Amino acid sequence: MFHWGKWKKRMGANSSSKRPVFDDKEDVNFDHFQILRAIGKGSFGKVCIVQKRDTEKMYAMKYMNKQQCIERDEVRNVFRELEILQEIEHVFLVNLWYSFQDEEDMFMVVDLLLGGDLRYHLQQNVQFTEDAVKLYLCEMTLALDYLQSQHIIHRDIKPDNILLDEQGHAHLTDFNIATIIKDGERATALAGTKPYMAPEIFQSFMSGGTGYAFEVDWWSLGVTIFEVLRSWRPYDIHASNSVESLLQLFSTVSVQYSSSWHKDLVSLLRKLLTVNPEHRFCSLAQMQTAPYLSDVNWDDVYEKKMEPGFVPNKGRLHCDPTFELEEMILESRPLHKKKKRLAKNRSRDNSKDSQSENEYLQECLEVVQQEFMIFNREKSKRRQEEEGCMGADGDADPDGDEAEGGTEDEETEAEPEPEPEPEPEASKLSMCGSVCSSPGSC
Repeated sequence: MFHWGKWKKRMGANSSSKRPVFDDKEDVNFDHFQILRAIGKGSFGKVCIVQKRDTEKMYAMKYMNKQQCIERDEVRNVFRELEILQEIEHVFLVNLWYSFQDEEDMFMVVDLLLGGDLRYHLQQNVQFTEDAVKLYLCEMTLALDYLQSQHIIHRDIKPDNILLDEQGHAHLTDFNIATIIKDGERATALAGTKPYMAPEIFQSFMSGGTGYAFEVDWWSLGVTIFEVLRSWRPYDIHASNSVESLLQLFSTVSVQYSSSWHKDLVSLLRKLLTVNPEHRFCSLAQMQTAPYLSDVNWDDVYEKKMEPGFVPNKGRLHCDPTFELEEMILESRPLHKKKKRLAKNRSRDNSKDSQSENEYLQECLEVVQQEFMIFNREKSKRRQEEEGCMGADGDADPDGDEAEGGTEDEETEAEPEPEPEPEPEASKLSMCGSVCSSPGSC
């Protein structure tokens, strides 16, 4: 196991054996968590390991600077991700537990998975066996089947977004550009990471056709499985490739499968990497018909009774160690000094004329403060238990507007959604006119 005690001591954790007791009526906030260390970052968000002070449970906490989100037109994406994560929970997802905010940041507290993502292990030259990858394929199949039942397209399946737990089981994360479609709707945005995006996404962008649906995630899963097995992708695609060149590539280039792979595995990958989405495998029922998976006990997969073929080293954290150094040394607003910094800012705000601030930015920050969705899964579960679990799944479904934008991967791009459909609850965001270039992307 990872030595939490060492990190708690190093980061100045409270050594008192007495746990604090928080008012159950109070919303969870930053002070309820002990910051242990930084483990990841993106273009505008960072991730650290935290411990909830009252329960001593460990989580991963993603925090996103509000001003940066506004300036990069990412607020709507953050709100969409929160809306989706608050409504879903599955054994092979990285589940949201709490969301809250302060003056500077928006916070998401999620399951802590210490096994690292598949990208990290590929970069560490791990040679995954067919059996190990077969289990990832099954676990992600169940995750996608669940998302499909909730009308969700993830749109960014790739090794970077599949995290392993300490036992080696796979979990899907990062719903930053996920979208919801219902009642025969189709998505149309050019969203995702180019090497993993299905052909029909590019086709829809070029021709303005009927759009795309859940099939795109199964294509991405096929690309991911191929890459994890072979350490390179089936198509040589990069962020710089034009949409036109990609459509030509899909129509002219054939995927080369390893001669050492089992023929049934190759057959299944062909079904996932079928250019025509109408002929592509895109459901649990179809996957279960594949000869390669004929011996799989799907109940055992769901209950994590299948032994993973690769178990991450429990004596280390599987992430770039420079994240911690950057947070401690280079970060101008380090998280562990937030409380003192916010107190100083509040004192300054009370003594200075706030009109000197950028008025549009201030308006946007105020709207974000008002519209942010606070969430506490722990409290929700407790309430359900007290009510005898009556009305399970009775929460209102989120509506079907699309979230546009790219992921934090350098190979990600997205174009604005052609059809404008402002949400009633997000309409105030349009007041951020000159800060957020369009209401649909703010």
